[in-house]
Amino acid sequence: MSALRLSVLTDETTSPERQREANRGAASALGIDLADREAVDLGVSASKTTPFQRPELGTWLRRPDDFDALVFWRFDRAVRSMDDMHELAKWARDHRKMIVFAEGPGGRLDLDFRNPMNPMTSLMVMLFAFAAQMEAQAIRERVTSAQAAMRMMPLRWRGSRPPYGYMPAPLEGGGYTLVQDPEAVGILERIIRELMGDPSKSVLPKSLAAIARGLNEDGIPSSRDHWSLKKGRKTGGKTGGKAGETVVRGRFAWRHGAIKELLTSERMLGWKTQDNNPVRDSEGAPVMATAEPILTREEFDVIGAVLAERSVDNKKPDRVDTVALLLRVIHCEGCGQRMYLHRPAASSKSTSKTETYKCGANTRGHKCDAPAIIKREWADEYAESEFLRMLGALEVTHTRTIPGYDPQPEIDATLAEYEAHRAERERIKSKAALVSWEKHRDALDTRLAELEGREKVEPRIEEVRTGKTYSRIWASADTEGKRQLLQDAGARLNVKRGTRGGWRTLDERRVDFDVRHPFFTEAASEFTAMAAELEAAAQ
Repeated sequence: MSALRLSVLTDETTSPERQREANRGAASALGIDLADREAVDLGVSASKTTPFQRPELGTWLRRPDDFDALVFWRFDRAVRSMDDMHELAKWARDHRKMIVFAEGPGGRLDLDFRNPMNPMTSLMVMLFAFAAQMEAQAIRERVTSAQAAMRMMPLRWRGSRPPYGYMPAPLEGGGYTLVQDPEAVGILERIIRELMGDPSKSVLPKSLAAIARGLNEDGIPSSRDHWSLKKGRKTGGKTGGKAGETVVRGRFAWRHGAIKELLTSERMLGWKTQDNNPVRDSEGAPVMATAEPILTREEFDVIGAVLAERSVDNKKPDRVDTVALLLRVIHCEGCGQRMYLHRPAASSKSTSKTETYKCGANTRGHKCDAPAIIKREWADEYAESEFLRMLGALEVTHTRTIPGYDPQPEIDATLAEYEAHRAERERIKSKAALVSWEKHRDALDTRLAELEGREKVEPRIEEVRTGKTYSRIWASADTEGKRQLLQDAGARLNVKRGTRGGWRTLDERRVDFDVRHPFFTEAASEFTAMAAELEAAAQ
């Protein structure tokens, strides 16, 4: 049986054709009939997998009765460690097999395990395995050293999968750098546009969950699948499931957490990172991976601020179902706390299936002297009616922030990195490590001083008119969009505790609706007064 292995698919010097030809030549010289018995494992590392773990070779090794000899091109095509060679030799000895290496330092090597009493075969196996393991270790050290050196080279990309939004391109003088990937950048622009909203088109901002849902519905490849498709590989792969379970997916979907991670990574600024931390030069400045950053520092900070403002702690007891219209709008008059949506459990003995908003004081560990509860239907309809009565005829305007520059976010991030680095001082024992530690400490200090010397440029706010009224936009918006309109206007619905009496409609003496954003307060008062005058005139 002929076994072929290749770690890197583009390596022409160890191509499958060359290995196959050498294996057939060795088999022919020994009178071995390979027929169609062949194991081809491409893109598989011998340092990371044993022969028994490889997809095709492992399958053959579990069927020892189907062949008598195992032929490899060279020793390193079989194993890279003494432990792996020991296991393979044990397998060959137990099953009385011959292992042949077609080429090597002394020509062809035949290891005949059909005679278990031959000690020379075992000795030769261990010697060659030792040499293979030393070579593998030397390769790892060379690769690690080369990658560390390239990591500090501005604009030099060390290889592997690039961050989403970038792709490798040849660098003048040799090597590769990163440039913008037009296709991926187009998707990032869509994500940012939907996150921020588009005032010129009266498009309301979307949540990360809604953005992810839209990308999946439109069949946009996820950031993980995008690179696989560019390289002509299959999408999807293994991912975690329940504890101890591995799930294989045909495609990876967009997730709101992955989008947030993309937008808040310094890779969007073109910085090199290692373990999600910036790579810095001797002066403490970030080392650039590209001359074409996707975002400027100002844009990056604006997006970060928007995401931070919308961040919700899922562990808080006031976490509400995201389809509730009055999320963060409805409050209990008795304690001033937010009310939350309550849905009767399917297993509940109660026959009522009515959804309600309830005072959340109890779940937060507080006491409310007059806890309120109200039907969801009543509260939603009342808030909608009052909101449109106050602002329905008002033209919707959006404020657009023209980014300035504030060095403080980068100062905070660099200072946090400085503090974490300083905490490592106590663990240093060698002089060489201390010198390296002091060098990085001084570089961070230099960067902090340079950042503190930069002037802050305040952002500008522009008001953009849409030409559409609130009532028109409300009519076409989904629940999430309507809730955003309420929150942007500073809407607040206070609900008092109800009284006994079997009310079948809303007792409006229990509720009070208002908009508290300064921009809307005056307009709401004018429209309310105008509506009152029109009603009086009609009577």
